Amino acid sequence: QVQLVESGGGLVVAGGSLRLSCAASGRTFTSWAMGWFRQAPGKEREFVAAISWSGGITYYANSVKGRFTISRDNAKNTAYLQMNSLKPEDTAVYYCASDILNSGSHYYSQNDYWGQGTQVTVSS
Repeated sequence: QVQLVESGGGLVVAGGSLRLSCAASGRTFTSWAMGWFRQAPGKEREFVAAISWSGGITYYANSVKGRFTISRDNAKNTAYLQMNSLKPEDTAVYYCASDILNSGSHYYSQNDYWGQGTQVTVSS
């Protein structure tokens, strides 16, 4: 059973930074691409970033490109999302997901593996 546990969320002033972590367990971490998604109140969940199994290829939503950086440490079975220059519109619950595939610009978890989410609140 795959388990994903996010941490690192919190309250930050606009322009600040946060780093989210996603600790994975339950099977070989290196086999799959990982991703981050977010869901703001009253909105649908949206793709934020994804990273290939090796870490060599990354993908970003246009809204976060240049501000967020996704990375992974396969030795620690952990994925990260470094968020800089945060804006109030980045406020959301952030979810880590595994087994990421894409169909064009649509990214999804093939086997529906998700963490419980971590709240990020950016004040203006």
